Amino acid sequence: MNQLEALKQYTTVVADTGDFLQIGQFRPSDATTNPSLILKAVKKPDYQPLLRQVVQIRGREAMDRLIDRLLVRFGCEILALIPGRVSTEVDARLSFDVRGTVERAEHLMALYQAEGVPRERVLIKIAATWEGMTAARELEQRGIHTNLTLLFSLGQAVVCGQMGVRLISPFVGRIYDWHKKALGSAWVEADHAGAKDPGVQSVRQIFNHYKRWGISTEIMGASFRNTGQVLALAGCDLLTISPDLLAELTASQAPVQPALDAQEARRMDLPELHLDEADFRLALNQDAMATEKLAEGIRAFIADAVALEQLVGAV
Repeated sequence: MNQLEALKQYTTVVADTGDFLQIGQFRPSDATTNPSLILKAVKKPDYQPLLRQVVQIRGREAMDRLIDRLLVRFGCEILALIPGRVSTEVDARLSFDVRGTVERAEHLMALYQAEGVPRERVLIKIAATWEGMTAARELEQRGIHTNLTLLFSLGQAVVCGQMGVRLISPFVGRIYDWHKKALGSAWVEADHAGAKDPGVQSVRQIFNHYKRWGISTEIMGASFRNTGQVLALAGCDLLTISPDLLAELTASQAPVQPALDAQEARRMDLPELHLDEADFRLALNQDAMATEKLAEGIRAFIADAVALEQLVGAV
């Protein structure tokens, strides 16, 4: 049994890609996309016919509506290859706009439903800002399930739990990146590998808190830099993994052991936490890593959304 198949015994494996032609070989349960991944995919020759088809069919629509149709088209192609859910992201320019986020999410879901896709198979990805989490609460109440992304702190996770979101995506690799850069020449890779990786430790902290207090929000570790980070989180609810790392796991026969244990977490002496808006904003402000990576992530997604619009506009 290879490592990928072994990992699937403990964790739901999710493919982190917009390149649906790569998905089938790894047989993931779910898949996630974002503007960066879709942009990367549509630049490939294999996807040019799909891009042209969407643009030709809907050429008279406003650009934001056209982009939504492109995202949903990719999502539908992915759903034809997996048994579970696909995550589709709201425009990151709406990260601080509650009403705009709700309206865009509803439009994405309406497009999926028009294609015969039930709501249960779609997660709407939203940045884990206060406004994003507030919008997610409203969407969940309306039966539209959400995936809160760009999550770097326990505080963000606590509020997501309070808001009743379906799933969160803590970003392991980007936390690792920040700490490695902060330490500079003092960083020793062996001292921060596996369970000692700061990104892995962040997800473990969130996992233990959720399981201790019976929070039903699903945890999906994301943004991995190496398979060591992935395997150090075996037992997490879900892990979303790039095709390159899925291939590495498939090529290895090394043993895999569960690293997270929900039953053990339920016995831990951990404080129950609740954050109102002021508490959340202060906690985020005091966490330099989470503040910087959240802002940086939103900026990067916006840049890729603009680039995707330019590419579509040039077709």
